Amino acid sequence: MADTQTTSKKYCTSLTEYSRYRTREVNIGDVPLGGDNPIRVQSMTTTDTMDTIATVEQSIRMIEAGSEYIRITAPSLKDAENLENIKRELRKRGYKTPLIADIHFTPNAAELAARIVEKVRVNPGNYADRKKFKVYQYTDEMYEAELERIRERFSPLVKICKEYGTAMRIGTNHGSLSDRIMNRYGDTPLGMVESALEFVRICEDLGYYEIVLSIKSSNPQIMVQAYRLLVNKMEEEGMNYPLHLGVTEAGEGEDGRIKSSAGIGTLLEDGIGDTIRVSLTEEPEAEIPVALKIVDRYNERLPHRPISVIIDNPVDPFEYRHRETYDLSKVGGKNVPVVIITPDRKMLGDPAYLSDIGYDYDSGTDKWKIADAAPDFIYLGGSDVSYPLPGTLRKIQDYGYWETHKKPDTFPLFSINEYLSAAERSDTVNFVSASIDNLNREILCTLSGDKKCVLIFETDNKHAMAELRRMFVELMNNHIEIPVIIRRRYNYEDAEKIMLYSSTDIGGLLIDGLGNGIWIESSGIPLKKLNSISFGILQATRTRISRTEYISCPSCGRTEFDLQETTAKIRSKTQHLKGVKIAIMGCIVNGPGEMADADFGYVGSGPGKITLYKGKDVIQRGIDSEIAVDKLIELIKEYGMWVEP
Repeated sequence: MADTQTTSKKYCTSLTEYSRYRTREVNIGDVPLGGDNPIRVQSMTTTDTMDTIATVEQSIRMIEAGSEYIRITAPSLKDAENLENIKRELRKRGYKTPLIADIHFTPNAAELAARIVEKVRVNPGNYADRKKFKVYQYTDEMYEAELERIRERFSPLVKICKEYGTAMRIGTNHGSLSDRIMNRYGDTPLGMVESALEFVRICEDLGYYEIVLSIKSSNPQIMVQAYRLLVNKMEEEGMNYPLHLGVTEAGEGEDGRIKSSAGIGTLLEDGIGDTIRVSLTEEPEAEIPVALKIVDRYNERLPHRPISVIIDNPVDPFEYRHRETYDLSKVGGKNVPVVIITPDRKMLGDPAYLSDIGYDYDSGTDKWKIADAAPDFIYLGGSDVSYPLPGTLRKIQDYGYWETHKKPDTFPLFSINEYLSAAERSDTVNFVSASIDNLNREILCTLSGDKKCVLIFETDNKHAMAELRRMFVELMNNHIEIPVIIRRRYNYEDAEKIMLYSSTDIGGLLIDGLGNGIWIESSGIPLKKLNSISFGILQATRTRISRTEYISCPSCGRTEFDLQETTAKIRSKTQHLKGVKIAIMGCIVNGPGEMADADFGYVGSGPGKITLYKGKDVIQRGIDSEIAVDKLIELIKEYGMWVEP
């Protein structure tokens, strides 16, 4: 029996059984996309496109790392012309990987590139549309007139692609919607989807179907909602184009990986996505191993243990709505999600490990210094510690131990059977571990009458996120408002795998408003790392802010400064600004548009020159790069968002 997804909510083949959403096959050179083909991985060069040898050699490094397509920026007609030299040199060296020209503001460059490379990418908001951020109402007549103007400007490219057998990606970005779209739909997932589909309809009217679509955002929540809505709207219009997934301007290091996996992985879990690009502010060849780890997980997803179907899905896949729960000792309700951490038993004799998770004791003042990314609970199992813990760090112990060693601010963890038969429970908080097999009618009835209970959801199903989601659905459809902590155990010794997989398994649920806490365990990974990953997932899903957020583009041939070096410099001076969002963009293409919801923007506007933004408003142009970071700090201070380190 298949899941029942109403037409208004349908966005994937199944909510409970892993199944790729079937799209049409699009030919891109010798590497077809969609249909029955595997999920492809790709990246983009960061060299100057006019430097043929540098671009070729970087492309080869990407190909040898596993990139199946190579995207190259072509911001001008000269850059587009040089794609022929780059392609010739790659072919001469024996590399046949398809090339993709990345176009934004220059239709003539796109029309030339389409005659040379295997695929062109255009951004509807930049390619032929107007984007002046003016605010006025479009009448239906004005709207149609704009569409007709776009049709005239865009049609020549479509006809060239059709003639040369060139594929096209129509790629909408959250922050680069046109005035016309913004005025009618707002800065919303629906606006992003409609912006792309307007161009698709022009292609179809001209009999051209070699199309790939993307709907990107730097916010994983927006990105997930937009892709789901895109599938829903394609279903309505009888379309089935392959999807290119990515969280744009994800950033660097751990943050970039977590943010990318939360967005991309959440969609892949439901079988959505035919190719992915992990956009990191690092060398492009460094993106490929990350992308492969994300994608390879789905090669072994089938068979998985069956999950009972969802007849009535109470979760709105297109709009964030936090699941309603009661507030129990700062867990649930309107509280931010809590973090539970499990130290290795060998650590417990020495409290020094507490400094690794954000708790530093100052003997001079006899006080604890507590970081923003400090966990709320520590799980001790069947043991205790002999030293006092910070007042905000509460203990969880196995029920058998707790029952005979009750102490203040210490709470029991029950199995379902222990909970049902317990002679005594905590009069404050009882944690109850549950799997999908435990949530039967008897247990649900018992739980619904207990306002001192927090559930711990666990699964060992290979299709983990779907099974955990199914458990939440059971609670919601039975109107049970118990807070839930999501617990995941991983046996990998690869910290990056745990980072990527937990970001999907837990992050995907948080993106849908499911979950009041996070508990990640792995015996082979340092406690400090697990704590950092936990708070990184909450940050990426915008459910608990404990860090400065950096929205930095991955660099390309348009970039006006060294993005990695500049991002590191800005981070070193601003990383204490909890909740402040700073966009670091290499050029004007990735400037005011791609920054989306950033508070401040640092944008390359020419060789050695920077433009600073507050939101989408230009504050100061043409600043020398040597002093631009200091000017950024002055701007943050001016708007009252600076605190001293």
